[in-house]
Amino acid sequence: MSLIEITEVRKSFGSTEVLKGINLDVQPGEVIAIIGKSGSGKSTLLRCINGLEMISGGSISVAGAQLLDDQLHLKTLRLKVGMIFQQFNLFPHLTVGGNVILSQTVVKKTAKPAAEAMARRMLDRVGLGHKFDAYPDELSGGQQQRVAIARALAMEPIALLCDEITSALDPELVAEVLAVVRELAAEGMTLLMVTHEMKFARDVCSRVVFMHQGRVHEIGPPDAVFSNPQTPELKQFLGVH
Repeated sequence: MSLIEITEVRKSFGSTEVLKGINLDVQPGEVIAIIGKSGSGKSTLLRCINGLEMISGGSISVAGAQLLDDQLHLKTLRLKVGMIFQQFNLFPHLTVGGNVILSQTVVKKTAKPAAEAMARRMLDRVGLGHKFDAYPDELSGGQQQRVAIARALAMEPIALLCDEITSALDPELVAEVLAVVRELAAEGMTLLMVTHEMKFARDVCSRVVFMHQGRVHEIGPPDAVFSNPQTPELKQFLGVH
């Protein structure tokens, strides 16, 4: 059974249709890169899967549960599906540890000692255990993004959505964040990533989805998508002549 099932999903903002009937099934443990030009609907699709945007038509189910527009369902969904954004969204007044503890105690109602133990484990996992008591402004952008990943992992999600998580970083910091994602992929985490990192998509992902004007335009294994693009739009996007 698919972990995430996206069926004929449409999303409009006012009179503008941003998603025009998206179909995509994600299997457990798959790592999927979503590529395409700005404005093709990539980030909107992720936000719909996480319930941050309500869909205008079609259906999304996660682990067999249908995504419905009510707070209880949305809360349950967000416990299952973590999301990491381009901006790190850390609370500046909380320590690194405090940032990772907070959502566990507020959303999952985890007791403080257990939440702290989980926070320490997840910060160790992203290589930042030693920064537990530091504040976000004492960290580099790459470190802050790794804290954001640890915070998402602390919720024990069954899938992670990554929305251009390296695009706000200086080039030399991109590798450290991608290294963490690469490890998660190797451990079997289900990942959906909107990314501009084509080499990473080719090396790590099981499938690549090319979105164009609100539709899934091409989809396939990285080798096929990158080496043998079928449409003029994908050729142009990849700079293949």
